[in-house]
Amino acid sequence: MTVSPGDSPFSSPFDGDLSADLALALRLADAADDVSMSRFDAADLEINIKPDATHVTEADVATERAIRDILAAERPSDGIFGEEFGATGSTQRQWIIDPIDGTANYLKGIPMWATLIALAIDGIPRVGVVSQPAIGRRWWGATGLGAWTHSPAGAAVRLQVSDVDRVDAASVSFQSIQQWDDAGHLDDLVRLSRAVWRDRGYGDAWPYMLLAEGRVEMVAEFDVKEYDIAPYAPIVHEAGGRFTAFDGTDTLSARSSLATNGVLHQEFLSLLHADQKN
Repeated sequence: MTVSPGDSPFSSPFDGDLSADLALALRLADAADDVSMSRFDAADLEINIKPDATHVTEADVATERAIRDILAAERPSDGIFGEEFGATGSTQRQWIIDPIDGTANYLKGIPMWATLIALAIDGIPRVGVVSQPAIGRRWWGATGLGAWTHSPAGAAVRLQVSDVDRVDAASVSFQSIQQWDDAGHLDDLVRLSRAVWRDRGYGDAWPYMLLAEGRVEMVAEFDVKEYDIAPYAPIVHEAGGRFTAFDGTDTLSARSSLATNGVLHQEFLSLLHADQKN
């Protein structure tokens, strides 16, 4: 069930320089912010329903197109996997994009949404950018280059997870009760809430970044696609934490996630899977 940090491909070293890829990812986020913010809270925003019954707006589509246009020009040999237009090209170097993560918030004029951009190399997420322009925040990281955000004054500040080493002193974010219930883990959520110091549902992308900043110790969710979570892995790992699927495996395709400050990862896995031991 578990993967030790030393065996984890998500935290394995990378023999190469990702500086240019990270710089490109940040420019992609700039372009995405321009498009998404131009239509945020617009009275005439076009909203449609996808076949899976989720919402999509004109801004989702336009934002992903803007990112794809830049990648087509600057990285034509790289593959792309985006929420709105699917997968194209190579999977050896694949850009994974969620143009607007939190569309339900976006269409309601709630500023808690983000553009998620990642680069996976041979299946391992190596570069990640999370941009929340409606609240003026951005986080980024790449294997071997650290994880970063901006200070209020605009300077780059390196991220570091907390050193909390007791579950009963930990603060956690659990997304929604319904999500855990639908996944068959409601009892696990209740057990978690009774074991920790504080539990809250902070939203989609933001709690992972709070984890990387050292403000919470665990985030977990279900019913997620690769593009919902890909950039979190390199950012969390470079900040000193751990990112896995809910079962402890290092994969983006398990439709779940579990991110921690690292020191508590195994304890949270044991706590959340306690029923399997009975």
